[in-house]
Amino acid sequence: MTPVIYIPGDSGALALGADKVAKAIEAELKARGKEARIVRNGSRGAYFLEPMVEVQTEKGRIAYGPVKPSDVKSMFDAGLLTGGYHKRWLGAPDKIPFFAKQTRLTFARCGVIDPLSLDAYRMNGGLAGLKKAVAMTPAEIVKTVTDSGLRGRGGAGFPTGIKWKTVLDTAGERKYIVCNADEGDSATFADRMIMEGDPFVLIEGMAIAGVATGATKGFVYIRSEYPHAVDKMRRAIEIARKGGVLGATVLGSPNAFDMEVRVGAGAYVCGEETSLLNSLEGKRGVVRAKPPLPAIQGLFGKPTVINNVISLASVPIILDKGAAFYKDFGMGRSRGTIPIQIAGNVKHGGLFEIAFGLTLGEIVDDIGGGTATGRPVKAVQVGGPLGAYFPRALFDTPFDYEAFAAKDGLIGHAGIAVFDDSADMLKMARFAMEFCAIESCGKCTPCRIGSTRGVETIDKLAAGIEPAKQIELVTDLCNTMKFGSLCALGGFTPYPVMSAINHFPDDFRPSPIAEAAE
Repeated sequence: MTPVIYIPGDSGALALGADKVAKAIEAELKARGKEARIVRNGSRGAYFLEPMVEVQTEKGRIAYGPVKPSDVKSMFDAGLLTGGYHKRWLGAPDKIPFFAKQTRLTFARCGVIDPLSLDAYRMNGGLAGLKKAVAMTPAEIVKTVTDSGLRGRGGAGFPTGIKWKTVLDTAGERKYIVCNADEGDSATFADRMIMEGDPFVLIEGMAIAGVATGATKGFVYIRSEYPHAVDKMRRAIEIARKGGVLGATVLGSPNAFDMEVRVGAGAYVCGEETSLLNSLEGKRGVVRAKPPLPAIQGLFGKPTVINNVISLASVPIILDKGAAFYKDFGMGRSRGTIPIQIAGNVKHGGLFEIAFGLTLGEIVDDIGGGTATGRPVKAVQVGGPLGAYFPRALFDTPFDYEAFAAKDGLIGHAGIAVFDDSADMLKMARFAMEFCAIESCGKCTPCRIGSTRGVETIDKLAAGIEPAKQIELVTDLCNTMKFGSLCALGGFTPYPVMSAINHFPDDFRPSPIAEAAE
């Protein structure tokens, strides 16, 4: 049996030196006259262990990590090809604590298989959901997705089945499926991991959506900062087309569905669905007023399903295992699993898929291992640059859409950024306003002007100029932005600003030096 060595080729692993490790392994194989098949898989998501090299042995897969090129020679000396012990030895990947604690449904194959092998995808449960879908009526598929409780994983948490039913019930000579892969939030990388590590699951989910709603064309809108994801998706779509998964007859059925990748220019606001549609149509990426809803008049004025990558990638297992299976995970109205992305100043950063319900404290302390610096955790921002900053006093909050909303927070795309006690929350509040000012499309006054005035007001506060008056003014600005903005960019910017002011008031008081000068 020819040994198989798995070396991640996903962006995160590449940034940590995976290509250099791959070249070192290839050179060592050649120098020793050994044969092995190298597979560039995706990452399993434990970036604190990347590059994580795995070898298929008679006893199963054995992992090593984090591997440096300088480790390779000694790893071969220790018997790498047969899973021999080395200082980088981690054992069976599934038994590594970070992975053993997870419930992997959407990410079950990510980091396990060759991302561009349709055969490997099939052998590991792929296409089972689509096979069942093409034998069902569109209404039955939509009901299954609705009954599963799946909600939008892009941030809004809107029930996926309701979107699909609206498009199914809306007459139109042409309908579209649009995948929002414009992953722009800080501390998020789940979409990228799926597209680079298991692209066929997204293709399968989009095909199921097409069959369910009568849509025959799909677009994956990916930001230009994701060149590896763009390349993987384009190659995977071509392979799926040749394999009969896409085209005039999806898996030999009467259903037609094809798709393509479109690359965005990197505007954060294009993560908002109507801005994204404008960009797809070749227009300036600005927010559209609603109604009409995109489900009724979306891309090119036609009924359109717009879902996030993880929403669509979660659909195949729902169709395969059934609505009840998926709904059994989670809590309250938050059903299924959620890929939590742990980043920032944290010891064990990476992607952790688990059912809804884990507390924020368990995620940060038990899974993330606290801060990388070893200093106390001061704040955690959940939901990207528009998410609220939570202090340790709120760490008992369950990871659930409604539980976070009740504490004036957002789950968003489930990105978590950890900060230690050296963080200045006044500066973080200013950053939120500045980010909004830079990224605003300019369509509405509360966002365009409010964010600019917000930066000026916080600067005055930092300078110790009438602090009470500035806090009153920024609070009023946030109220106007929250309820007057056309989209979530302006509407959610108040979350980080006001949470920083409310939970960390000491950071907004004038320094003794400023008070003395006054």
